[in-house]
Amino acid sequence: MSNQNGTQAVDRAARLLAEVVHSADPMTFTDLSAITGLAKSTTSRLLLALERNGLVRRDDHGRFLPGEMFVSFAWRGGAEAGLVAVAQPFLERLGKATGETINLGVSSNGMVEQISQVDSTYLIGGTNWVGMSVPLHCSALGKVLLAYGTAQLPPGPPGQPGQLERRTGKTITTEAALRADLADVRVRGYAVTDEELEPGLVAVAAPIYGYDGRVVAALSVSAPASRMARDGLVAAASQCVEEAAGLSAVLGYRQRAARQNRKAG
Repeated sequence: MSNQNGTQAVDRAARLLAEVVHSADPMTFTDLSAITGLAKSTTSRLLLALERNGLVRRDDHGRFLPGEMFVSFAWRGGAEAGLVAVAQPFLERLGKATGETINLGVSSNGMVEQISQVDSTYLIGGTNWVGMSVPLHCSALGKVLLAYGTAQLPPGPPGQPGQLERRTGKTITTEAALRADLADVRVRGYAVTDEELEPGLVAVAAPIYGYDGRVVAALSVSAPASRMARDGLVAAASQCVEEAAGLSAVLGYRQRAARQNRKAG
């Protein structure tokens, strides 16, 4: 009898999981209970068990999505198409914490392509960067991608080896100086641009790791220099690193590292 009850519980949990995984949109608790025909108490108990085991997760509205285990498995095959959807809660949380513009960037054709944004709560500094490509060497996102080998600098202008495009008076324009700056990025774990891309614009960015330990994207906080003074910059960088680490964990990075450490021990 206990085996039958156990099998029934597994079957019911599998039905709930299938609905969540196959749905194009996040599923509400009410919808899941109605679609499966399960009592709300049973639905609640099974969803909690699935959530504890990383098979489902909840968004900020309490709706159910495929969990970290599914995301980690997908990323093992390099499935990057769903990165924006997976990253969105982390961008939104960072936006709420800082009040500033948050961007998610990837390497594309020797530039940084910004693929998602959470807007600043302020009127000043509200540029929409989504779809825009900017140079690697003078953006915080780009410095992260360069520092961890995800991107490579495009060839410089003919007859000017080692020279980089100057965007402002503060832009790093030699590869030697940039290499020194990238070394600092790796030491502290985040990149900084101080009016190097545009006058008055300051940004910090942190790496996002995939399952295999490679940096696959970068997360940034940007703001006018008047709001991103020294203390504000350090605080924003710390929050950015924290959310980037959380997203990396969802993509499987920490789980994999933990398994490796257990094997080593």
